[in-house]
Amino acid sequence: MPKWLRIASIFVLTTLVCAASVALYKRETIARLIAVNTLFDKDTIVHNFSHMGDAFLTTPLDRGPQEPNELPRGVEMTLPSGVQEWMEERSVTSLLVMKNGQIRHESYHKGTAETDLRISWSMAKSYLSALFGILLDEGAIASLDEKVVTYAPSLRGSAYEAATIRNVLNMASGVEFDEDYLDYDSDINRMGRTLALGGTLDDFAAELNGTIAAPGEIWQYVSIDTHVLGMVIRGATGRSVPELLSERILYHLGLEKAGYYLTDGAGVAFVLGGINQMTRDFARFGLMMAQNGRYGRKQIVPRLWVARSTRPTAPTEPGKTGYGYQWWIPRNAEPGEFLARGVYGQYIYIHQGRNVVIVVTAADRAFRESGVSRQNVRMLRTLAKSL
Repeated sequence: MPKWLRIASIFVLTTLVCAASVALYKRETIARLIAVNTLFDKDTIVHNFSHMGDAFLTTPLDRGPQEPNELPRGVEMTLPSGVQEWMEERSVTSLLVMKNGQIRHESYHKGTAETDLRISWSMAKSYLSALFGILLDEGAIASLDEKVVTYAPSLRGSAYEAATIRNVLNMASGVEFDEDYLDYDSDINRMGRTLALGGTLDDFAAELNGTIAAPGEIWQYVSIDTHVLGMVIRGATGRSVPELLSERILYHLGLEKAGYYLTDGAGVAFVLGGINQMTRDFARFGLMMAQNGRYGRKQIVPRLWVARSTRPTAPTEPGKTGYGYQWWIPRNAEPGEFLARGVYGQYIYIHQGRNVVIVVTAADRAFRESGVSRQNVRMLRTLAKSL
């Protein structure tokens, strides 16, 4: 064999070995990227929403040492007309309805099961709000009117420089952020790829420098705002959100399964949408909020914070759906009516006056279509009124 051919062969072989080594080393990252790129595909979305650990890094939540708290069952309700059709149309995977602390309906669909750990998406924002209220009451955070950079100094020089904690809780930070899930290059999808590929969301937030208004002037739903609240919590306490959420809230709810958070490459919880729990455990959290932060004999979330955080305090348009501190308030809401909401059809609906809690999980790929959110809220209200 000519010398030049031997050298070329060695070069090619070395290149292939190096490439194979890199591929082996990066196989988990590559697998996560593939999983993320097919996360919402029609044929896999239902399965994926119960197996988010296949696409993302995770960290466990802790349910504590106590035995699960059994949720009592009442008389099975008759579902109102149209509910079955609505569930099929909206790709509902579970529906749980509670009245006076009793389960009146529980069903699972599209091959899902009661033991599935379903992704919360943005319902997790409302969990973080509850934790925030506890820490504020304890004095770990001095005031909602402090600047977020007081506790998250890495955000100095970013679009969050002038924002207060209250601004960010209200989604009125003024930060420019494209939340279009259908645009591959939107900020929300870039953030998702950062999460899947092991990047850090702290860096992602710190790199945002565009604003659309001064803090507090207008309301615009900006999911990364909730990550900034997580940065404030970590800066104020020196502890992680999963530890604090488990210790301050989840320990006391008698959960059936601990669940887990999605995390970024630094192990930081995806607090804006990464909780994975059973449907009944989402209901336990909702029941606590329906009872003004109390569960059993223990006041978990301060009663005053429950009232403050679920009022429409954000500068939303008059007559439209309202927003509080990471909670949604339906238009023309009755007293004590509010909800946690996540993309693709996730809901924890609470009506304190009627003592009703409703949990919906779904895989609705048409969730952004005009009128879908209003239809869902109407159905939740119909279910509540039928009890």
